Amino acid sequence: MLVAGNWKMHTNREEAIQLAQAVVAEVGDPGPVQVAVCPPFVNLEVVRQIVEHTPIHLGAQHMHEEVAGAYTGEVSAPMLKAVGCRYVILGHSERRQYFGETDAAVNRKIKRALQYGLIPIVCVGETLEERQAGKAATVVERQVSAALDGVALPSAEALVIAYEPVWAIGTGHTATPAQAQEMHALIRHLLVKQYGEEVGRALHILYGGSVKPSNAADLFAQPDVDGGLIGGASLKAADFAAIVQAACRKG
Repeated sequence: MLVAGNWKMHTNREEAIQLAQAVVAEVGDPGPVQVAVCPPFVNLEVVRQIVEHTPIHLGAQHMHEEVAGAYTGEVSAPMLKAVGCRYVILGHSERRQYFGETDAAVNRKIKRALQYGLIPIVCVGETLEERQAGKAATVVERQVSAALDGVALPSAEALVIAYEPVWAIGTGHTATPAQAQEMHALIRHLLVKQYGEEVGRALHILYGGSVKPSNAADLFAQPDVDGGLIGGASLKAADFAAIVQAACRKG
């Protein structure tokens, strides 16, 4: 199980320090559950100083596909690795929607992240219009297949998929446990098909989209839901810790 908090464009330096300290204190020992926080780039270093030598891992929200170059405002995989990141979120729907990220670009970023020993958390998910049109499975299958095209994995720990239905992100609407399981089972099938039974079954598939303490346990109870990518609830240490505890109960 993995629970990762995506802080998005929230927290100034002092707020990030206070939130990181509170997360460390509230989460305590998460046992077998992996836990990560993904603050804004400007706060990575101060958060690293707090979570270092704790069970909490550091992640970033985005990265460029190139190692270096004239790409004003961007950051690279070696930069993230040097500041202590273990994870990097790639292909989030907000990056796709607002910044025009394509499946092909996500694929290149995954390969670069793996090259530098970062664990990509690769986001996929359909819009409300696509779900209503009966295209949810087709969209997700396309995104997974394109993202992982030609991607070799050294182990099942090297990559994470996050299913985030776009219609549930920040809206207060959450996929039902049955809806989440249906899509996770499809993703699991695709992973097994590409990487074989052993690796495909072991890869983490997270659910994201208005996860909160009140619904986390039901979502995590589904057989192919291996944790969550948490947005708004990750900005409240007590809520985030309660979600981690729900993951701990599944083991």
